[in-house]
Amino acid sequence: MKNIISTDKAPAAIGPYSQAIEVNGMVYTSGVIPVDPATGAIPEGSAAQAKQALTNLSNLLQAAGTDMDHVIKTTVFIKEMNDFGAINEVYATYFTKDFPTRSCVEVARLPKDVMLEIEAIALK
Repeated sequence: MKNIISTDKAPAAIGPYSQAIEVNGMVYTSGVIPVDPATGAIPEGSAAQAKQALTNLSNLLQAAGTDMDHVIKTTVFIKEMNDFGAINEVYATYFTKDFPTRSCVEVARLPKDVMLEIEAIALK
């Protein structure tokens, strides 16, 4: 059975999908973008957007009953591969040991024209 996860501490879904779903002790998140859920603001610059997106992801995982230490896989979609280093610096402050596996791909465009989107799979 699946359990739908929702929190107001991460951006609301902007389409017909759930923020996250838990199935058999695994949490699967939708892509999380760098929108401040309280204000709707999007920070300027790739590092600030990475921080907001990862904070949103952390809040979503917490609502699901898990945390960043239990993430086993992330996928990061970035608008500009030249931002890879700056995003990695921020990413390394959220994942500090026993790093999850990760894919990172450059894409043409993201929702709300943000600079990155991140999704995760975590153990509960």
